[in-house]
Amino acid sequence: MKGTLSKMPVKYADPVQYFLKLEEEPVLVNDWIGKTVKLSYTGNIYCINCGRKTSKSFNQGFCFPCFRDAPQNAECIIRPELCRAHLGEGRDPEWEEKHHNQPHVVYLAISSVPKVGVTRATNVPSRWIDQGAWKAVKLAETPNRYQAGMIETDLKQYFSDKTPWQRMLKNELADEVEVLETKNKMQELMEDKYNEFDSSDDEIYEMKYPVIEFPTKVKSHNLDKEPTLEGKLMGIKGQYWIFEGGIVINIRKYGGYEVELLVH
Repeated sequence: MKGTLSKMPVKYADPVQYFLKLEEEPVLVNDWIGKTVKLSYTGNIYCINCGRKTSKSFNQGFCFPCFRDAPQNAECIIRPELCRAHLGEGRDPEWEEKHHNQPHVVYLAISSVPKVGVTRATNVPSRWIDQGAWKAVKLAETPNRYQAGMIETDLKQYFSDKTPWQRMLKNELADEVEVLETKNKMQELMEDKYNEFDSSDDEIYEMKYPVIEFPTKVKSHNLDKEPTLEGKLMGIKGQYWIFEGGIVINIRKYGGYEVELLVH
């Protein structure tokens, strides 16, 4: 099996289902868990946006021109409070209208710590799965990315907006956090002007991941330094493959990398 890596599509299920599309049809990676997987990087990288061959990958799979100019790499991707889509502005106003001037969700996600974040409404719950969250709930629902970003900025003074990835992969869970109680507290902490966006949806999403055994220590594999990774696949969480011995690889990080895969 040969092709270029990209972020794994996911399906909210028990456990979460992960897919990889290297060739025409996506394959269910869950079926590989417990088997020996050999991943070999060919040395070729192809931009995930324009498809051109590039000697270096930027921001998880872009060539430099696309990293510099494409709307997928605008500053508001990381800092949604800077979004201008609702004003008809941005690197590509048409793209911004389609992706950012759309309903967004501010959420509480819990892994090893509670965190606040923003995502497009259509990305619920896949965004939480990509982050390796254990539980999540909606805090606010807004008409655009900018407004969601302003609420997130307001709440970041009280709650983190980062997921400690090593603790997430070791399955250290903040199981002392009462989800709805924390949601109510966060809504109370919001500035009054954001109250109109409070979400009344109290559904708690709980994610269970396909993992045989979580590692006690994790070591990230670097394909640029070691182009071949082979071992028993113990599970998947977030966008990480977890191998026996605590070796992990972030599949999304290597977007555009051409690889050969052997499963046995």
